[in-house]
Amino acid sequence: MRILVDVTPLSHPRTGIGNYLRGMVAGLAEASEGRHEIVCFGPTSLPGRRRIKEALAGLPVELRLGFVPFAHAWRTAWSRLGRPPAERFLGELDVLHFSDWMYPPQRAGLRATTIHDLVPLRFPELVAARTLAMHSAKYRNAARTCDLMFANSLATAGDIAELLHFPRERVHVAYPGIDPVFRPEGPKAELGGPYILSVATLEPRKNLAALVQAFALVRRRRPELQLALAGLEGWGAGQSFQGDGVRMLGFVPDEELAALYRGASVFAYPSRFEGFGIPVVEALASGTPVVLSSDPSLDEASGEAAVRANAERPEELASALERAYSEREVLAGRGIEHARRFTWLACGEAVLRGYESML
Repeated sequence: MRILVDVTPLSHPRTGIGNYLRGMVAGLAEASEGRHEIVCFGPTSLPGRRRIKEALAGLPVELRLGFVPFAHAWRTAWSRLGRPPAERFLGELDVLHFSDWMYPPQRAGLRATTIHDLVPLRFPELVAARTLAMHSAKYRNAARTCDLMFANSLATAGDIAELLHFPRERVHVAYPGIDPVFRPEGPKAELGGPYILSVATLEPRKNLAALVQAFALVRRRRPELQLALAGLEGWGAGQSFQGDGVRMLGFVPDEELAALYRGASVFAYPSRFEGFGIPVVEALASGTPVVLSSDPSLDEASGEAAVRANAERPEELASALERAYSEREVLAGRGIEHARRFTWLACGEAVLRGYESML
């Protein structure tokens, strides 16, 4: 098969979707064992092209990265106009797997995409207006034109069938994997004392304001603790995360993030809703005890290895943080075992099976 994968999200600093995409491509290449041709493409800016090359360096894939000015507008126009077909730029194809960022037209071959979550449809109040408009257009196109879709969890697969009215039997689950850099062995970050870590885009859905409130309660009893928040600023920038002992770390690359996970006394993830929750498994794989919200969307990521709490209640969340802090050794062992099931090879194999089931 000649498989075309849209990798334009890798043109920006990698967060959850970019990490999934990079890992999926790596897993797909490994699962293919040289039997299939994998072509990674994306119309992007010059800095974006550089980031994509860095992200995919060393993988046995062909890169077809076109430079276009005003790349976002170009991708939007290509998607909406529905012409010219991808084959005009990229040659014949057997599969076209498009991303969250565009839905390019094609003449022939299998058409697929990955849905990471349906937050814009299920909780439109938790996303920016631009995100709602962009993703709604992609969802409509995907439901109308795709031969199959991939979801990163059973929960998201169910949402696709329910909200997009897409046949459930044509939705395949490809769980994310975990980069080998996230492991218990290795250097640990030093922040001048014990700390609770959270890794998330700074936006309302991640519910970090509730974590800051809960941390304030914990700090009254454990003044030695700090709260470290790592992540890019998202929409809703008016939120304040200021508080005694709170440190804003900004975007942290994977190499430094792994040390942060290992050095943390507890990892906290109070998100209101997720498609899966990759940071949860990264923390578990690093041997860090995890506290997260009780929302069912996080069940698959956490299994039975995390402490759960209603994150809308600061007292309950604070109690969960203290419990995890006290039971670190027991929770760490459970987490490492649970995280072993998530590999990028398994993700690539699931994607390849999905393609083959439709050809």
